[in-house]
Amino acid sequence: MSAPADTLEAFDEAAAVGRAARGDRRAFEQLYRRHVGRVYGAIWRLVGGHHARAEELTQEAFIKAWQALPDFRGEAAFGTWLYRVAVNAAMMDLRSRSAGEDRETDDAALAQVAAPLTSPGVGLDLDRAVASLPPRARAVLVLYDIEGWTHDEIAGGLGMAVGSSKAQLHRARQLLRQRLEGHRS
Repeated sequence: MSAPADTLEAFDEAAAVGRAARGDRRAFEQLYRRHVGRVYGAIWRLVGGHHARAEELTQEAFIKAWQALPDFRGEAAFGTWLYRVAVNAAMMDLRSRSAGEDRETDDAALAQVAAPLTSPGVGLDLDRAVASLPPRARAVLVLYDIEGWTHDEIAGGLGMAVGSSKAQLHRARQLLRQRLEGHRS
């Protein structure tokens, strides 16, 4: 059995990007299939594990990428550029929430800190613990600790001060620690 033409070994991403930038939908579909898992995973973590919202934002990110692809200059790898487009789409969604919604969600997340992470007999679910964090704290934690962004990048992306990004990261880590310690008790 021969391998499909778009496997990791045979896939020429630069050529596919060039074709897609010129309007080749099939080439863009190959790029989509190659990157959708990573893009979805990052967005899913940023939106707190909400599957439907993550799917919607993933599609939105790929639409934005398709529209912006003719302007892609190749200064970074396509995957890096696409990933940035996707994370920015998720961050715009987070920014668009009103302060009141964030406060209500923050209060609900704080109330959940003492709730058990998993059902009896099931291993610790770190994704659920991260998903239970308040939205802005979760976004900072995911972007800094998981995605490797700097506080300057996070501050710019989320429209906050660098000090606020650092404070949110500290808060997120404290809440996770409380959850993990509560799970062990």
